[in-house]
Amino acid sequence: MSRIGKKTIVIPAGVTVTLDGSTATVKGPKGELVKTFNPDISINIEGNEINVTRPSDNKTHRALHGTTRAILNNMVVGVSEGYEKTLELIGVGYRAAKQGTKLVLNVGYSHPVEFEARPGVEVEVPANTKVIVRGINKEHVGELAANIRSVRPPEPYKGKGIRYEGEFVRRKEGKTGK
Repeated sequence: MSRIGKKTIVIPAGVTVTLDGSTATVKGPKGELVKTFNPDISINIEGNEINVTRPSDNKTHRALHGTTRAILNNMVVGVSEGYEKTLELIGVGYRAAKQGTKLVLNVGYSHPVEFEARPGVEVEVPANTKVIVRGINKEHVGELAANIRSVRPPEPYKGKGIRYEGEFVRRKEGKTGK
């Protein structure tokens, strides 16, 4: 059995989960998420707990068991608490600004790089070297944060670039002159 798939999901107060066939709808104080799962995996709601079970030990069922449970748990956490990723811009002249709904990055290119956040994802710039991405869908928050980071990933020689808060960049020594 899958260790993750066996765990029950506890539904916090203020969150409602409804099932319509293989489609799960999760409503909470921060919003609503809807997702359709594979019909082979059964999802049972008993009181304030959700259990995910699989019909057999088939390879595809084993793969879907833990994945379905993890996605459901992320939906419940998202509508109750939300998700947040913080990015830091490190480098001389590197800065971020918000113009309307767009995020504008100046990170050493000849042109500024612009990002438009999809609905349900919010971008905040508290300092000009810090960007916070917030939302209720973990997948969308992580995808936007990864796309922002991919504009200028941290390089190992000087450490310049866009990195996640708390990310450790392994430094290299560089050339030695004669």
